[in-house]
Amino acid sequence: MLTIQTPLGPVERFPYPGRLLKIGDFDVITVTQVQQRLNSVGCGPIAENGFFDNDTKNAIKLFQIRYPDIQGHTLVVDGLLGTLTWGALFGSQSVPSYKTAPTPFTQAVIDYATTQIGVLEDPLGSNRGPIVDQYQRAVDLILKPGKPGYYWCTAFTYFCYQQAATQLGLSCNPHIKTAGVLDHWNKIKNKPGISRITRIQATADPSLILPGAIFIIDHGSGLGHTGIVTEINQGRLVTIEGNTNAGGSSNGIGVFKRNSRKISEITRGFIDYSSF
Repeated sequence: MLTIQTPLGPVERFPYPGRLLKIGDFDVITVTQVQQRLNSVGCGPIAENGFFDNDTKNAIKLFQIRYPDIQGHTLVVDGLLGTLTWGALFGSQSVPSYKTAPTPFTQAVIDYATTQIGVLEDPLGSNRGPIVDQYQRAVDLILKPGKPGYYWCTAFTYFCYQQAATQLGLSCNPHIKTAGVLDHWNKIKNKPGISRITRIQATADPSLILPGAIFIIDHGSGLGHTGIVTEINQGRLVTIEGNTNAGGSSNGIGVFKRNSRKISEITRGFIDYSSF
């Protein structure tokens, strides 16, 4: 097996197994490899017996306390072995990245969204502006002169999909026509050709998320936030989002590219239109 260099020293390349590892996992080979690695980086001693038990969970929690992920961000201390902790243990090459859109349509969506980075509200904080108004009118929101607009993150994703469909000469835009984040999530249930990937599914297997997918965050009380995934980078998302800011606000001032969202923080999941 190939040996690779990591911030914690050399290690045999051991690819992420494509699922979240936790107490009770019966993959003896994989769990043994994890236990050996935890011991080698000073988070043991624990038995290297292939059983994911409480000692293994506690060793993972100790590792998560001591070490950051491969991008230098703090790990969640939960004793679960997902992509971010796995990458910190076994190096960046052990966790795959996905940077290529699966279809010409989803690539066109990403390409158009990229042209919108830097669009700002005018005036700032008004949810209005010449281009922001275009997003909102595309989903039939009625804007009154001199009055604030609406939250527009979903209008932005719809508009990007609409422009991509027009550019490619498609007969229709498959993106549900709505201004509501959670309304979007709810309306695509059981729609032919449209997939919903839950947070649990995506956390366990990031390969389910494809560039061009739309993430859905539920903040409660009917509020949420959404944006377009452009890359899945070793357990973190690269996204283009409307109605946000550099810090990831759900009611920000413009269109921003961001690279710090964790898959596990996407509370509802992802919508995949790549079959179109």
